[in-house]
Amino acid sequence: MKIRKAVIVAAGLGTRMLPASKVIPKEILPVVDSPAIQLIVEEAVASGIEEIIVVVSPGRTLVLDHFKPAEDLERHLAKKGKHALLAALQRTNYPARFQLAHQHQPLGLGHAVLQAREAVGNEPFGLFYPDDIVDAEKPLLRQIIEVAARMEAPVLSLMRVARADLSKYGIVEATKVGERLYHLTGMIEKPPPEKAPSEFAIIGRHVLVPEIFDLLTSTRPGAGGEIQLTDALLELSRRRKLYGYEFEGVRYDLGDPAGFVMAQVGFALKRPEIADTLRAYLESVVSQRQ
Repeated sequence: MKIRKAVIVAAGLGTRMLPASKVIPKEILPVVDSPAIQLIVEEAVASGIEEIIVVVSPGRTLVLDHFKPAEDLERHLAKKGKHALLAALQRTNYPARFQLAHQHQPLGLGHAVLQAREAVGNEPFGLFYPDDIVDAEKPLLRQIIEVAARMEAPVLSLMRVARADLSKYGIVEATKVGERLYHLTGMIEKPPPEKAPSEFAIIGRHVLVPEIFDLLTSTRPGAGGEIQLTDALLELSRRRKLYGYEFEGVRYDLGDPAGFVMAQVGFALKRPEIADTLRAYLESVVSQRQ
């Protein structure tokens, strides 16, 4: 199963990150010094993706402006001899082919994915939820692509979550069929813990097949009048084999203030030039609270 294209759903209103997301799309908010969308695109490219379809709300094209060359700034950095900064800046220049798709009304994740139908065409594709940033030795989408190729089937990424958090996620009904690999036979969106079929939550990296678009077209609006991707995935699981893979890595939820802060700390501690300073600060804060 060759995956050349990926869809990034960046049309959400970002209400959990207001007021920061009032003007600036949450996908542009930084993780240390890199916008979230840059980390997503870097993961896509490292996973072999050649073309990226970004679904946005009308007028919210700032997420793609980040990848345009900044010629004046590049000339300034070159003149000043700031070659490391210049190289870092130039790495953001069109790292893949981009297309825009527009979601004119906020009618749910499933509806947003459906807007990418024409650009994707009749081939399997990767799907990113940009709120989910994953720090992994092997890029998460690459993990899922390899499983999809081996099983010749669509694959969702899964994460074990605490019982108290089950109601925050789409939860799957799953049967283990291999190491970290599960056959999915059901799923439910944000169930109360006592009704959750497992401890596995659906996380925002998938390899899907074009059949999903027909299913989304026929999916009736669910909670809040939105078209839920989970409903279409459930129907897909009834028609063909659908797998889930418990990925390797650490996931951060950038759409949640606590997750956003944890991402800053987690990624900053991997940066040698700032890790020691940050670690000393955190230790001092902890000691002051004790």
